[in-house]
Amino acid sequence: MKRVLVTGGAGFIGSHLCHRLLAEGSEVFCADNLITGNMVNVEELMGKEKFTFVNLDVTNYIHVPGRLDAVMHFASPASPIDYLKLPIQTLKVGALGTHKVLGLAKEKKARVLLASTSEVYGDPKVHPQNEDYWGHVNPIGPRGVYDEAKRFAEALVMAYHRHHGVDTRIARIFNTYGPRMRKGDGRVVPNFINQALSQEELTIYGDGTHTRSFCYIDDLVDGLLLLLHKGDAGPVNLGNDKEVSILDFARMVIKLTGSSSKLRHEPLPVDDPKVRQPDIDRARSLLGWEPKIPLEEGLARTIEYFKEVESR
Repeated sequence: MKRVLVTGGAGFIGSHLCHRLLAEGSEVFCADNLITGNMVNVEELMGKEKFTFVNLDVTNYIHVPGRLDAVMHFASPASPIDYLKLPIQTLKVGALGTHKVLGLAKEKKARVLLASTSEVYGDPKVHPQNEDYWGHVNPIGPRGVYDEAKRFAEALVMAYHRHHGVDTRIARIFNTYGPRMRKGDGRVVPNFINQALSQEELTIYGDGTHTRSFCYIDDLVDGLLLLLHKGDAGPVNLGNDKEVSILDFARMVIKLTGSSSKLRHEPLPVDDPKVRQPDIDRARSLLGWEPKIPLEEGLARTIEYFKEVESR
């Protein structure tokens, strides 16, 4: 893929993709309106010959001059604190933004990879979740703005694939963590790490028995690029299939930071999933991919990143 557009390219996952694509020799166009993205994430790429940044709202228009081989569509608020604050923008980027991406890809005869989410499964009644499961989502609940934006985006991608013959990929991304996460983005990894580093109580929503499956960013980027090159039109779960309770995860963070923090429980938010674990058999068979970085190792790297951020 010689020329690649990454929407949401100044965000957490998007910026890691930009760095990797450039390292592998691609020319990268990074589009971001910086609502939740941050120029710090791509500042070391600015000025590089094969990197172009455009401050752009993909719900309005997208233009890339010349040939385009692939579009990796990562533009969207992705953490609960963001999409609950920006509900309309979240729905618009899932609908209008995806429509603009697909129109551009159709014009350029480019391949599209949609960053979908494990949230399409909602609060699942099937465990672990495989790609055949249709999900259990509350469309009118507060989380529905994100869940349904991504479900609609998937439907639109498949419509363009079937009706217009656009070459498409759908990545259903499970909980991912690592450097360049925002300190205050509301997700459990930065919350716990920064609370522990500040010797504050770690906030656990619910009794802590609900589960998540955490995938380190480098493993996810490996999976995304394999999906781009080797995948097919069907959705593929990308995440770590090692499930951990939030209570055990909190204790791991306290241990790795050497913190004296205690635990504090708050009510579980509305429609918060009780379990989350991907079935990654399809990723293994189709892509030859599975995560390699153990949770403790990835967390140690992420803790060091937040220490460095605090010391700047």
